[in-house]
Amino acid sequence: MFLYSLLAGFLFGLYFSLIGLGLNLVFSVMRVVNLAHGDFLMLGAFLAYWLFTLFAVNPVPAVAIAFAGFVIVGLPLYYLLVPRLLRAENPEMLSFILFFGLSQVIEAVTTIAFGTSERSIPGDQLGRAVAVVAGLFAGHTVENGPVELLGNTFPASWVASGIVSGCAVLLVYLYLYRTRLGYLTRAVMDNRAEAIATGIDVHRVCAVAFGIGIGLAAVAGVFAPFMLGSITPAMGTEVTVTAFAVIVIGSLGNPLGTAFGGVIYGISYMLMQSYYSSWANVLPYVLLIVILLLRPSGLLGRQVRRA
Repeated sequence: MFLYSLLAGFLFGLYFSLIGLGLNLVFSVMRVVNLAHGDFLMLGAFLAYWLFTLFAVNPVPAVAIAFAGFVIVGLPLYYLLVPRLLRAENPEMLSFILFFGLSQVIEAVTTIAFGTSERSIPGDQLGRAVAVVAGLFAGHTVENGPVELLGNTFPASWVASGIVSGCAVLLVYLYLYRTRLGYLTRAVMDNRAEAIATGIDVHRVCAVAFGIGIGLAAVAGVFAPFMLGSITPAMGTEVTVTAFAVIVIGSLGNPLGTAFGGVIYGISYMLMQSYYSSWANVLPYVLLIVILLLRPSGLLGRQVRRA
């Protein structure tokens, strides 16, 4: 049971990392708190649901569609909302108000459009995709079903979600540390004023980071029906709270620290689910409070510089 909880917690932790990754990237670059982050995840979940329902599109290819579509949406949304916000004396506080309002608008419009009914995608859809990929590597047909890891059996949807989430973290790392745009992004993260003084087009860098952050939220939404249960227009607020818990545990202002925070969150959550299920929803937040009291910058964090 202990090994099962650790492995399951690691898989869920990778997914929680994906949930928090986009939110932390946006905050790191712009010092903007996107309270609508969970609502973009919810929209990504509905996109995956309708792609499957109307066009029989498997959730795996829906990942690419969701990411590309929401990046395209995020770029103009940045120029519409954020530049004016960044010129204010206290952009962090104003961003709370602005994106809280955006969150309410998204939830209300989605509720009007789709109603309050819960929706889900059959879990075997991801299992089929995992079987196809495994078959390509194995050189023969692999049966669609649960996946065995170290003698423990897990739903294929958990494994697929963990793999995609881990790949997303890796790609964000490569973007930040192996591309020219990533170097510029880290310069803006470190000191916005110095970046402007050196001639960096800060708004272009921030717009790309904002689009990627929303795109990552949409990718997490594709796997929400399998990892979080059924999807509803009202799920965004709870998801945003989870994302905040993950990024604060790792380190606020350090996108890659989100991966560490997500794994800690996921393992602690699954251990409590296994041994003290009635307290499972409480422990991660107790862990969050303890970390904030002992190390306010997060387990891997450092003090965030203000531009």
